[in-house]
Amino acid sequence: MTQFILSIDQGTTSSRAILFTLKGTIHASSQQEFPQHFPASGWVEHDPEDIWRTVKEACAEVMQRGCGDNDEVVAVGISNQRETTVLWDRATNEVVYPAIVWQDRRTADWCETLKQQHLEPLVSSKTGLLIDPYFSATKIRWVLDNVPGARERAEKGELAFGTIDSFLLWRLTGGKAHRTDATNASRTMLFNIHKQEWDQELLELFGIPDSLLPEVMDSAADFGQIEGHGRLDGISVLGIAGDQQAALFGQTCFKNGMAKSTYGTGCFLIMNTGDKPLVSEHRLLTTVAYRLKGKPTYALEGSIFIAGAAIQWLRDGLQLISNASETEPLAEGTSVDHGVYLVPAFTGLGAPYWDPNARGAIFGLTRDTGIKEIVTAGLQSVCYQTKDLQKAMEKDGLRPITLRVDGGMVANNWVLQFLADILGAPVDRPKMVETTALGAAYLAGLQAGVYESLDTLQEAWQCDRRFEPQMSKQKRDELYAGWYAAVAKLQSGPQSAK
Repeated sequence: MTQFILSIDQGTTSSRAILFTLKGTIHASSQQEFPQHFPASGWVEHDPEDIWRTVKEACAEVMQRGCGDNDEVVAVGISNQRETTVLWDRATNEVVYPAIVWQDRRTADWCETLKQQHLEPLVSSKTGLLIDPYFSATKIRWVLDNVPGARERAEKGELAFGTIDSFLLWRLTGGKAHRTDATNASRTMLFNIHKQEWDQELLELFGIPDSLLPEVMDSAADFGQIEGHGRLDGISVLGIAGDQQAALFGQTCFKNGMAKSTYGTGCFLIMNTGDKPLVSEHRLLTTVAYRLKGKPTYALEGSIFIAGAAIQWLRDGLQLISNASETEPLAEGTSVDHGVYLVPAFTGLGAPYWDPNARGAIFGLTRDTGIKEIVTAGLQSVCYQTKDLQKAMEKDGLRPITLRVDGGMVANNWVLQFLADILGAPVDRPKMVETTALGAAYLAGLQAGVYESLDTLQEAWQCDRRFEPQMSKQKRDELYAGWYAAVAKLQSGPQSAK
């Protein structure tokens, strides 16, 4: 008999299921994409039924292909797109409105009003977050205020709120488990990260009934048993973490100063800061990295809304390429100082600017500009945004000692070399790049008892390739100055990365 851990990795554009061996290698995987919906400028929605359908299909396929009759799945782990908000009826399981995605900016005006009322220090002191449409609280409030009857039903206890992990757990357990983990709770703008509980003052501020909220568990915990789903019946969900924290865990960044940067739809740089939450003076977020046996470990995070999504836009929106794999040879044939800057602020600017009203632009176009320059500028934009985060962390006195990278874009060697060059720091790509799914599997395996400790997991991490910086400081500074000037032209207010 071979034993596996099934990891459900529910992302922004697709749902995946991966069967991991207990050694952390991939035995089988399945990926299902689903549609994105943009009903108005700055609005981004998913149909929760699309998410649920693709998760079920991916799990069914991977079990059929990868798990024989004599094999055993010892646990299930879930990683998920964070902040994305779903409300559903507890009795019928029907969702009351499409999932409002983390990228959605519809509540920007209300967030600005709250900031003008000088409420951001209160929110930040409790949650480690800034007031922004990115987080779940204002999305919940929007649904309650704009869907007929929703607030009344919520007040009666008829509705449930969840980030995607909670929604999936509810469906997987037949409505028996309404739970989340501390990492996902810490991204709602309703969770007190110091007391590790839902904050009543914030619930009142945002007008959200506490009956909506899931129970908050450790990241490795017995979340519930799967019912009514074929060969998964009777298996317990034992690990849950938001996708970026799951990647931090999968990269085994268990020590202070260790950091990972994930390049998926967005880009997220998270650095482990240990058992004490550190407050950023440069508009980074303090968040829960993971919670084990009741003890939280904290992290400092910078969030970029658009990374791989910029390449998706070049492919689907502008149709300059037909496949993301074409970007590497195009960039290799282009000078790094071609003069074009693509700022992909399609849904606003994330850290450290936090400008929800900024919109994307391309600067420096000339008659000589062609497809390769625009595509290269798209790749470079991801690296420049990472530089923004690195500089903010440095100003907070916490330069990352290790940068481990993962996500779909890290297969591109040109990107990682330019990233090392623009950061002026080495970049490590692991042999196992599916670190988000792996992190969820590790958490589930810890709870199942198949892994002894964090030290055991750390010893398993292997480096595929280290990219060392080769660019001169002068060239690096010149290129970054051009990026900084381009971003400044887009900003709608005084916020900047000064």
